[in-house]
Amino acid sequence: MLIPKGTLVVSCQARADNPLHGPLHMSAMALAAEAGGAGGIRANGVDDIAAIRAATKLPIIGIAKVWDDRFPVYITPGFDDAARIAKAGADVIGLDATARPRNGEPVDRLIARIRHDLGKEVFADVSTLEEGRAAYAHGATYVASTLAGYTEETAARKGEGPDWELLEALVAALPVPVVAEGRFDTPELAAEALRRGAHAVVVGTAITNPREITKKFVRATQA
Repeated sequence: MLIPKGTLVVSCQARADNPLHGPLHMSAMALAAEAGGAGGIRANGVDDIAAIRAATKLPIIGIAKVWDDRFPVYITPGFDDAARIAKAGADVIGLDATARPRNGEPVDRLIARIRHDLGKEVFADVSTLEEGRAAYAHGATYVASTLAGYTEETAARKGEGPDWELLEALVAALPVPVVAEGRFDTPELAAEALRRGAHAVVVGTAITNPREITKKFVRATQA
């Protein structure tokens, strides 16, 4: 098990329109997270993953975001995407484990190939308990609440805070580590997730996106 119990994983990602976009900034962000006590990094794309791998020995949950207007799944949709980020240095392969259409193998086959062909652990992003159960049955090493509120089926449940109901249901139902991810944007919420049984917590924007953090402060001060 590469992600120890109680770990804070910091998601170091920046889209192309973000001033911090690129491997130089993301590797520096990963080093800052490590210095702060993070036990793992989540990162997107070959270039960022390779730069972070060169900078730190922390376990990396690697994903490949591949946008295609024809398909709703964009987080590591196919095996070739997984193979590229594994070669770049990802220790664990993160993927969208929903049953939605994707430009790649069905999720059961994708998980099996990552485990057997690449020899990597699988970090399954789900939005419902049923998806979590399916991901476990397919062989996922970790199941995470990442997509709660971000699929058409669960959009109505997206609120200001985390989806506690899903987190607790996954913890109760699955024998594999359940990771809390998605709107855990304060230290108190992260700690509460662990108290409710989460194996680890992934935090992104609240730590690594100064632009969005600034917007939050501006909204509060100009209200």
